[in-house]
Amino acid sequence: MSFLMRRFGFYFTAFLIAISFNFMLPRLMPGDPVDALFAAAQGRMDPAQMDAVREMYGFVDGNVFEQYFAYMKSVFTLDLGPSVLMFPVSVSDVLAMALPWTMFLALGSLIVALIIGVSIGTYASYRREGLFGQIVPPVLAFISNFPYIVTALLLFYFFGLKLELLPLAYTYDPSLEPGFTWEFISSVAKHAVLPMGSMVLVGIATWVFNMRNAMINVLGEDYVTMAEAKGLSSYRVMYRYAGRNAILPVATAIAMAIGFSFAGSIMTEVVFNYQGLGNILLKGIVARDYPLIQAILLILVTAVLTANFIADLLYVWLDPRISN
Repeated sequence: MSFLMRRFGFYFTAFLIAISFNFMLPRLMPGDPVDALFAAAQGRMDPAQMDAVREMYGFVDGNVFEQYFAYMKSVFTLDLGPSVLMFPVSVSDVLAMALPWTMFLALGSLIVALIIGVSIGTYASYRREGLFGQIVPPVLAFISNFPYIVTALLLFYFFGLKLELLPLAYTYDPSLEPGFTWEFISSVAKHAVLPMGSMVLVGIATWVFNMRNAMINVLGEDYVTMAEAKGLSSYRVMYRYAGRNAILPVATAIAMAIGFSFAGSIMTEVVFNYQGLGNILLKGIVARDYPLIQAILLILVTAVLTANFIADLLYVWLDPRISN
């Protein structure tokens, strides 16, 4: 328990540092950032709305410490102020519209990459001396070295522009009404193929090598040798005996991968104009929508820190010796 409390204290401190950085960011900018927002909004903000933005930034009456605690209160109460990009819609409402699409893209690509990667890694370890085990893992390792955005651009060009097989932008066909209909669901799936596929290609090698290395260690255990001596099928030995135990170290890496998957989805969404946080972040930067930018950065930091803390919980659950 003391180990988990220390880790929680570490991550909570890191979160406070991230909030403090967000608090300092507008104060490090030359001039008054609220005036810059007013100019970016092209006069659509009245004095009362500008005062609301000042309060959201922490530019309230009092010294810097009072301003800091006022800003902290606005963050923890999710009172993030209005968005300049979609004025007068609040930042919280903008995030509520974009965050589900980013979660769908990030978690969906992670699950697909995990299933395919674990399956390939298991088979490659059992047939590591064969052609499959010698060729497939290095090829996937080569592909994984490409940044998310490069892989996305390649798929965008070949499957979108050249072959015209899949849609290039948006989360679904704009002519459709969102709902639980086959047309809408199939449109969402079709629009997710390219962005999700680019993330799967980059992330799959991680799971292949994690599972392959874990399987190689497990295949040398006595119970696996005994299972083979009994004449059990290769499939049963791989997945029922070796695979079940080799998956434990891989499971602890899943939580940490969630944070990286969120970061990868941010870049991928820009290429495919996918209506998630990445797309909104780019538009916010262009519009100098600092409240929106700050909120998205906080979401990314929170996702990474939370995922790492979950990984610590899994480590302790799988190996209680770590807590000592």
